[in-house]
Amino acid sequence: MMIEKLDPGDPELPDRMRGFFGPEQVDTQIRGAIQTCWMMLPPNRKNVDGVEKEIRRIVDRALRDLREDSQSFSME
Repeated sequence: MMIEKLDPGDPELPDRMRGFFGPEQVDTQIRGAIQTCWMMLPPNRKNVDGVEKEIRRIVDRALRDLREDSQSFSME
């Protein structure tokens, strides 16, 4: 892992961070959420369909909230 001091005033910081994290970071977090969901489900729902249903429900809710927040805070 690379450790580097970040300068908040650096105009290239967002691009450098995007390059550092990349899509692998998102993939890792999603897989972690799937694993956590699996561990939390009761035994009778601990299967691929049960995990998929809960993950989709949570993601749909988060995206819906993102759209609502974006409109509320005039981010679009």
